[in-house]
Amino acid sequence: MRFKLPYQSSTLGSLIVNLSLAVGLLAFLSLFYFYIYLPNTTNHGETITVPSLEGMAIDKIDDFLSGHDLRYEINDSSYSEDFPPLTVLQQFPKPGSKVKENRKIYITLNRVTPPTVPMPDLVDRSRINAEVVLKSNELRRGHIILEPSPFLNLVKEMRYMGKPIKEGTRVPKGAVIDLVVGDGYGRSDFRIGNLIGDSYETALFKLQGWNLHLGSVEIPAGVDTTGTSPVVYKQYPEVNEQVRVGDPVDLWLAPPGYVEPDIEEDEDPEFDEL
Repeated sequence: MRFKLPYQSSTLGSLIVNLSLAVGLLAFLSLFYFYIYLPNTTNHGETITVPSLEGMAIDKIDDFLSGHDLRYEINDSSYSEDFPPLTVLQQFPKPGSKVKENRKIYITLNRVTPPTVPMPDLVDRSRINAEVVLKSNELRRGHIILEPSPFLNLVKEMRYMGKPIKEGTRVPKGAVIDLVVGDGYGRSDFRIGNLIGDSYETALFKLQGWNLHLGSVEIPAGVDTTGTSPVVYKQYPEVNEQVRVGDPVDLWLAPPGYVEPDIEEDEDPEFDEL
C-alpha cells in the first residue's frame, strides 16, 4: 500500500494551500521587519530638537553638540561685523528642527578678516549719490569734511583712515570712508577739469557737476560716427584754464582713437619770390 504526504498532491487545492502559506509567511516577515526590527535599530519615532548655534565660538560647538547627540560640519564662511571672528553665523537644519540622533549640523563661520572690495570713484559726484554708491559696495560713509568750493556738496576727495584714497584701491568690507565736499562758498572762478577721452554722456555729467553748461558740439568733417561711441578729443576752454560758474564749454567728438590732422599753413608769398 502507498501513502501520500499532506500537501504533496498535485491537485489545484493543494497548490492554493501552499501558495497561501508562502504569502502568509512573507507578510509576517515583512511586518516583523518594518514594525519591530527596524524601529528598534533606528530609534524610530525618537527625535532631537536642534539647538541654536548662532554666535557660538567654534571651540565650544563640539562639546555642546555632543551633549545633544549631534555632530557638525563647517560648509561655508562669510563675514559680519556684528559677530566676533570664528563664531557661527548660520546653521542647517535651523534651530527648533526635529532630527535623528547623531545628525550632522552644517554651519557657516564668521571670517577672521573681512573680504575686500575695490574703492568706487566718488569724485565729482554729489554727496547723496556718493552715499548711495558706498552703501551698494558695502562701505560706510564717515565724516563729511567741508572745503571751499562754489559747488555745494560735490565730492572733491575720498579719504580712508585719514588719508586720501584712489579709485580701485581695495579696502575691507564695512570700511568707513570720509568725504571731502564743497561748502558752496568758494570762489566763482576755477580751473576746468579734463573731458578728453570721456563719452558725451560722461562729459555732460561732469559739466553739470562743475556748474558749467554745454556750448557747441562739433564732429570733424568727413568723419563717420555711425555704429561707434564717440568720445571728446578736444574741448574749449582747455584743461586747467580759468572758467566761471555758468560758462559754456565747447566739445569736439570723434570715434575712439581719432587723431586730429595737422593744419598746414600756407607758405608766405614773399618766400616764393626769392
